[in-house]
Amino acid sequence: MLELKYDVRRGADTYRLIYHSRLKSWILNGIIKRDEALVWRSGLSGWRKPEELEELIPFFEQREQARLRREKEELRPTPLPKRQIKNVLIVDDEEDLCWLLTNALQSKGYNVSATNSIIKGIACLKEKIPNLVLLDLKLPDGNGMDMLPEIKAAAPQAVVVIISAYGSEEKRAEVKDKDGVHGFIDKPFTEERILEIIAQFQERKDPYTWTDWSAEMSKVKG
Repeated sequence: MLELKYDVRRGADTYRLIYHSRLKSWILNGIIKRDEALVWRSGLSGWRKPEELEELIPFFEQREQARLRREKEELRPTPLPKRQIKNVLIVDDEEDLCWLLTNALQSKGYNVSATNSIIKGIACLKEKIPNLVLLDLKLPDGNGMDMLPEIKAAAPQAVVVIISAYGSEEKRAEVKDKDGVHGFIDKPFTEERILEIIAQFQERKDPYTWTDWSAEMSKVKG
């Protein structure tokens, strides 16, 4: 049996004598979408939408079913580990960083609050008690360390990790000596790195052990 051939018109382009198998592949891979193209083949009186042709309808349906499955998978949060960290508070004045971290953490099922100042961070503490605080040092209304007493009062069990672009040896030593700080990481870093760090906290018997992830990363690079 001869394979059907089609002329395909999409925008200003016309593709001649496209085999049925190739057109099927175009549809299933989203190259040809609904209301985007017209086709003609022998037996048709004029140009038609491909999604209206009986032999092509199943491929559009398969494409739609695949799209719905992908959306469902994307919306399904990754199950959280049974321990410790569920609510995360980010206090950093870099909007792009807050946006990236929020999306990355929410995609893994964490509840995330993000803000850009000490005052707003304290307000967030009152709204939802965090299990993890990612705290920048240099904020518009002061040093992030000034927020530590508020964090300790509102969320005494929270893990606090300092994130900063000013991570000199002296600064890290100063941070390490502060009560209520459990880790330090230099900027820039990736959202994947933060997810790795959270995973480490989840697995620890003692999540409050001090860790300098900047030093860890230097060892790996070296």
